Amino acid sequence: MVGGFAVLAAAFSAPADARSVDIELVIAVDSSTSVDFDEFNLQVRGLAAAFRDPTVVAAIADGPRGAISVAVFEWADPASQMLAVPWTVIDGPATANAFARRVDSMTRQVPRGGTSIAGALAFASVLFQNNPHPGDRQVIDLTADGRNNQGPAVDQLRDLLVARGITINGMVILNDDAVLDGYFEDRVIGGPDAFVEAAADYTDYAKAIRRKLIREIRGLDIVRAPARQVGALPAAAGD
Repeated sequence: MVGGFAVLAAAFSAPADARSVDIELVIAVDSSTSVDFDEFNLQVRGLAAAFRDPTVVAAIADGPRGAISVAVFEWADPASQMLAVPWTVIDGPATANAFARRVDSMTRQVPRGGTSIAGALAFASVLFQNNPHPGDRQVIDLTADGRNNQGPAVDQLRDLLVARGITINGMVILNDDAVLDGYFEDRVIGGPDAFVEAAADYTDYAKAIRRKLIREIRGLDIVRAPARQVGALPAAAGD
C-alpha cells in the first residue's frame, strides 16, 4: 500500500472560489483489518445518510457563514491513509446531497492494516494545511473500533494538535472493546468542546454519526476536554 502522505499533495487543486467557512471538518473512516467490508460499508452508508438529514443541513445553515468544508479519508496502519473525498464546501441541501453522493460512491482503498490512530491524526493535520476553505474551527471526527497499536503514542500527538487549536472528537464502535470510549476520553480526544460518541455496533453507526455531526457542527459546549500538558512528538511505537 502506498502511504497516503506520498500522494496527498496531488489530490488538491486551487478552487475558483476559496470561500471561508464556519468549520473545517475532517472525517476519518476506520479501514483497518478489524473492520470487514460490511462494516466499512455501514460507515460509508451511515455517513452519506447523515449529510442528507435535514437536521444536519439545518445545523450547517445556522452557523454564522452557513457553510462548512468537509474532507473524508480512510485510515489503518501508519503508512495507510487514503483521501476518499477532498475538501468540499457544504452550504445547503443541494451541496449536502452532492457530498452524500460522493461518499456513497466511495470504494475501499485501504483493505487491511493495523490501527494507527496517531497516523490518522497526523494525516488529518496535513489535510488542514491543504484546505483552500479556511474555517473558524478545525475539527477531526475519527471513527475507530480499536486502540492505537502502531506508530507514535497517540496522546502525545493529540497534545500537539490541540496546541495548534484543533479539536479531536471520537466516534467509537464498541463491538470489540466495551470500554473503548473511556480510552478515547483519556488518550485521543482533546480541544474545545471535544467529546466521544459511542455506537454499540456498526449497525448503530448511522444514528450515532448523525447525532455526532449535529453536536460538533453546532459547537455545543457540552463536554470540554481538560487542560493537558503539551508533549513532544514521540518516535517510539504506539501505546
